[in-house]
Amino acid sequence: AMVRTYQDLLQNERDADLFEYYATSQLAIIDPSSGKMQALGGPAIVRSAVPSPDGKQVLVTNIQRPFSFLVTSGSFPQRVAVVDAANGKELSKISEHGIADKVPIGGVITGRRSAAWIPTEDATLMWTEALDGGDPRAKVEKRDKIMLLAAPFTGEPKEWLRTGFRFRAGGRGFSGASFGANGDLALITTVDMEKRWMRIWRTNPRDHSVEPSLIHEQSTQERYSNPGQPVMEMNARGQVVMRQTGDAIFTRGPGSSPEGDRPFLDHWDLSTGAKQRLFHSAADKYETVTDLLSPDGSKLLISRESKTEFPNYFIVDTKSGESRAVTHFTDPVAKLTAGITKKFVTYEREDGVPLSATMYLPPDYKEGQRLPTLVWGYPVEFSSAATAGQVSGSQHRYNRMGGSSHLMLLLCGYAVFNNATMPIIGEGRTSNDTYIQQLVDGAAAAVDKAVDMGIADRDRMAIAGHSYGAFMTANLLAHSDLFRAGVARSGAYNRTLTPFGFQNERRTYWEAPEIYFAMSPFMHAPKIDEPILLIHGEVDNNSGTFPIQSKRLFHAIKGHGGKARLVMLPNESHGYRAKESVLHVQAETIDWLNRYVMKAPSEASAKRDGGNR
Repeated sequence: AMVRTYQDLLQNERDADLFEYYATSQLAIIDPSSGKMQALGGPAIVRSAVPSPDGKQVLVTNIQRPFSFLVTSGSFPQRVAVVDAANGKELSKISEHGIADKVPIGGVITGRRSAAWIPTEDATLMWTEALDGGDPRAKVEKRDKIMLLAAPFTGEPKEWLRTGFRFRAGGRGFSGASFGANGDLALITTVDMEKRWMRIWRTNPRDHSVEPSLIHEQSTQERYSNPGQPVMEMNARGQVVMRQTGDAIFTRGPGSSPEGDRPFLDHWDLSTGAKQRLFHSAADKYETVTDLLSPDGSKLLISRESKTEFPNYFIVDTKSGESRAVTHFTDPVAKLTAGITKKFVTYEREDGVPLSATMYLPPDYKEGQRLPTLVWGYPVEFSSAATAGQVSGSQHRYNRMGGSSHLMLLLCGYAVFNNATMPIIGEGRTSNDTYIQQLVDGAAAAVDKAVDMGIADRDRMAIAGHSYGAFMTANLLAHSDLFRAGVARSGAYNRTLTPFGFQNERRTYWEAPEIYFAMSPFMHAPKIDEPILLIHGEVDNNSGTFPIQSKRLFHAIKGHGGKARLVMLPNESHGYRAKESVLHVQAETIDWLNRYVMKAPSEASAKRDGGNR
């Protein structure tokens, strides 16, 4: 079947034997007071083991042979069964399936999947079954059905409800199923990935005669009307459920708005739809609700920070507005961040799409001074210009940087135009049809804004990004003359090496070869005539970003007389963790940009006219 590209697959029978040896364990229940151990079954590769709310059974998922050399362990054969916690005997087999190597990209397995306990019942299982063959491209009225089976698991499963969109179990909050503390409420979230649309349904898990009611729907990319996530709590049995007061729940969210994020806490009456805002972050700070300290939400534990205040916890009385500090943390690296300033800015792309970024300025910056500037970005696909232009993030967060953060360049005299939005807009499967043009237009708008602010020097601009941001970086150097140099970290550059789709591209290479060619900077290596620094972890196992991607692009650029440097980090995966790696990334980045951007002439050369090819 069509599968994504993966790095760390089993290669041979020796690998399979080693995997089985090291992954095999013995599931057991141990009494901590007496030390008595009760084995549950025999040795096996246990993927998960979840006790029922009443503690009398355990839902066990085991990985079985035969293993596969084509897919990851999550797609190996699995067997799901309920085991008696008292004696380890199997009570019921829930499901069993072979290698899941025929699942369409974006699809699901057929048969029973995602079995889980309902947290408000003693021992009732729920699972999902596809009604469309697991294929998201199938045209059907209903995609999934949710089934229930209660202890002793000998009867016939009962159908709870059917969903028009895909139901994806797992996660907390509005993801899959969220159950209210009282047991009579469940919120079911379904998603149409093709249309990027979500729906939240209210149901009663104990009374199936009550028809599900739609309480909210929106684009999955919508920020401004996002209802937030339900506030969860742990009940007496250790199960995570929604905080519930009568027919209402509490939700907290980022509170995105044209002015940036202002996190909130709402009391949402699901019967009337009425919402009461109990807490809203101050306009000049960034405050998030950590937990409720009273049943009605009148007392909260929040985290508070601002441009000048390091994050600390406070107890807040929502009725009086009074607050009391609980912690008094200080910035351990305040000397690094002292004097750094930032400003959230909005601007427009040539076609009118709203964009945004945060301009960071180094310590001791003098008004009117033109600085070498780094633009850092990451392209994101959107179905409409309206959602693409919505603002997220906050300029009121405390300046923190560490590790391999590109913000370290602020200490070297650079301005950083951070998280410059690079939206790629298009309906469904066609969003990438104009990827290059939209990308270049977004970058040109970012450069123009940084220059118009009186901060950036147009002739000393750099572009950088990580992963899909690295892909963006190489493409911008290939298709524009906006930047002096680039830094691309852990990217993928030849899309024919990811032929069954990538990022949000659902079409295969054979369905849209012209798109794969146009979007691959490897195919346009002769056009990359600005210096590019390629950094990659030697054992990157992220899907699609194999280390060979950077190696091949490096050789392609060098082979055409371009300037490129390849840095491979030993023992590092998609992100960089080791102290040696982090310091090396910083040193290489600073040296590269100092050489090709900081010291670049301030006047335009004959080749550069500020426009695009």
